[in-house]
Amino acid sequence: MEAEHDDVDEAERGRMASLATNLGRGVRRGGERARAGVHAVADRIIANAPRIPVRDLKTLREQFPGLGPEELADKLVAGAAGGTATVGAGVGAAAMLPTPPAMPTELAAEIVGVASIEFKLIAELHEVYGVRAPGTVRQRAIAYLGCWAEERGIDVTQPASVNAALGVQMKRELRQQVLKRSFRNMPVLTPFMIGAAVGAAMNRRDTKKLARKVRKDLRAEQIPWNLPLPLER
Repeated sequence: MEAEHDDVDEAERGRMASLATNLGRGVRRGGERARAGVHAVADRIIANAPRIPVRDLKTLREQFPGLGPEELADKLVAGAAGGTATVGAGVGAAAMLPTPPAMPTELAAEIVGVASIEFKLIAELHEVYGVRAPGTVRQRAIAYLGCWAEERGIDVTQPASVNAALGVQMKRELRQQVLKRSFRNMPVLTPFMIGAAVGAAMNRRDTKKLARKVRKDLRAEQIPWNLPLPLER
């Protein structure tokens, strides 16, 4: 009987070891898929950025006549906050459906949508404050993405900061920001917890918070409108 009991224990230990091994493999595969998804979303944001239309200062002043820099910046922030709120409301509402759609797809779409709106806001705030990033359209796009990832305004007086924004470091920081935003938005995708109203409020709040940080940095570098803009390269 004792030998039979030992055999049972040995079989049970074998099953538990097999289960642990399979579980570990599953966790690793899940982590790998998550990392691949974050990288894919980050790469999509990077690819989209140069294609997003950014209004220059002349166009903005023509579209919003009679406004000073701060008033114009307020208008841009309000519009962007409304846009990201709409995106958040859509995902929040989807999470409350009786049969929710594929949430990872919805989450990726929200991150890309919010990033596009906030990227445009950051680029146009740089125009409003006269602190346009140097370089070509693509170089400026990558620089502004660095601002989005780090939640700051670019310091064009420090070439090193601009060059760093164009390299591997920026991509790493951007991917980290995408991951952080993924976790931030996970509650929006949880049925029965929150829906459209809270999804909208979260995005509106976070976009305004981002704008406050960027505007604070840009005010320190601001070029008054009565002075010429830096020459475009």
